[in-house]
Amino acid sequence: MKDPKIVFTGTPGAGKTTAIAALSDTPPVTTDVRNTDPSLAKSHTTVGLDFGQVDLGDGQVVRLFGTPGQLRFEFMWQILAADALALVILIDNSRPDPLSDLVDYLDAYGTLLPSMNAVIGVGRTLECPLPTLDEFSDIVGERGLVVPVLAVDVRERDDVLMLLDVVLAQVEARVDLGVEATQE
Repeated sequence: MKDPKIVFTGTPGAGKTTAIAALSDTPPVTTDVRNTDPSLAKSHTTVGLDFGQVDLGDGQVVRLFGTPGQLRFEFMWQILAADALALVILIDNSRPDPLSDLVDYLDAYGTLLPSMNAVIGVGRTLECPLPTLDEFSDIVGERGLVVPVLAVDVRERDDVLMLLDVVLAQVEARVDLGVEATQE
């Protein structure tokens, strides 16, 4: 089996680049450029992809890919998600309408999510407690999906590892049940 890949996707500023940097055993490759979008409160933004990797030992490496967050780069989301073992959707709860942001990502990955290992990490929940994690879970459930929703601080390696633990537990459960994962 080729080295599995996990894709981090989500809203601008949700922390995809930061999450990959927190996990990667090597300095991540990024395609950040100076931000010219005044609606984004950050100096740089990803326009292509981020890439890092984690060595699990015994020659097994997990490749980590981060998508650009802006909707205009949706075509990249599909390219990067092809053959992914798992999808980590990051949502920034401090944005004007984080529930709508989640819907955008659920729509974009709608054909993949029913059979893909996935988790949703919601950031900045301490500063912005609304909407609640239950509200995010309700939207996921209304679509008939079973995707865990967790509060996360992507600056904290342990929080990002928790997201990986959740998707890897899904991989293991699918193997135990004899269900094929999307990874080839």
